[in-house]
Amino acid sequence: MPKIRVLIVDDSIVFRSQIRASLEGSDMIEVVGVASHGKIAIEKMKQTTVDLVTLDLEMPEMNGLETLNEMRKQGLKAQVIVFSSQSQKGAKATIEALNSGASDFVPKPAGTTVETAAQVIRAELLPRILSLHSRKSVTSTTSSPMKSAPPLRSPFFRVNIEQLKPEVIVIGCSTGGPNALEQIFKELRPPICCPILIVQHMPAVFTASLASRLTAISGIETREAEHLEPLQPNRIYVAPGNFHMQLGKNETGVHILLDQGPLRNSVRPAVDPLFESAAQIFGSKCAAFVLTGMGDDGRSGAIAIKEARGAVMIQDKESCVVYGMPAKVEEAGAFDKTGNLFEIKQVLSRLSHLKGAA
Repeated sequence: MPKIRVLIVDDSIVFRSQIRASLEGSDMIEVVGVASHGKIAIEKMKQTTVDLVTLDLEMPEMNGLETLNEMRKQGLKAQVIVFSSQSQKGAKATIEALNSGASDFVPKPAGTTVETAAQVIRAELLPRILSLHSRKSVTSTTSSPMKSAPPLRSPFFRVNIEQLKPEVIVIGCSTGGPNALEQIFKELRPPICCPILIVQHMPAVFTASLASRLTAISGIETREAEHLEPLQPNRIYVAPGNFHMQLGKNETGVHILLDQGPLRNSVRPAVDPLFESAAQIFGSKCAAFVLTGMGDDGRSGAIAIKEARGAVMIQDKESCVVYGMPAKVEEAGAFDKTGNLFEIKQVLSRLSHLKGAA
């Protein structure tokens, strides 16, 4: 199998050397070059085949966002993983980069030793490179026939999601998720008749920037969820980084619960706690969407929703950046419909504007 040809773009000589040393330890990767800013990177991509770029955002001459735009103008098709700082400015730029064509991101370790930085690179960056390159990234923007029926072996009651009148909508995503959310929310307009809750695998700071972005493109108030706040219609809630988000219910109604319990599926926030609690409270009035992402987070939650006779729609293989999370739900038979982002957008819009959903 051909090696993954990687170009490292970072203005820090320390990070360039650490990324290079970490990636060259893999038999699957060939580092074809390094660049200290975007202008050099663009020239190198013209001269040699590059499968994937690790891209710093804050660089002189040509920064990361400018580099992404130039790649698009010149038809350079390499996948991009952003390697960005964890500052508020860096988080905002990262969200912009993901919506400009980057496939994934890794927060750049700050205030650490060289050895610790190398560990983070090996633990976070290397697996993402291998996972991204193992599956072709395709973004579908046109309608195609929907695939509705789960496998015949599915033990779950099949729901016609088109006819559901949900009281809550829950969404789970990971790698490729910010861009997928952008695509399905950019034409959604207020008011929406039921709350929407989102778990996107992201660290703190980044989730606040994601919420701000969704507010800007949809006009619907989107916020990082707060512990014990009551669930309200016409609002979108994003699980804050490093906190699981669940739903609770008492005599005053349904509210949000945040906790920093153990990682689930190696992540926090995880999709499963939200889905499971939504199934317990809303049962057949719960609609769920599982979008692109690595791993199997969301599988147990989707099973819980199907056991409660709720509805689950998964993103199809062709439009996923990484067909991991939806694939696990598909394997379990815990879904009612698959579709690309255009189709998911249509279903989500219809469900969130049904008069009976309130």
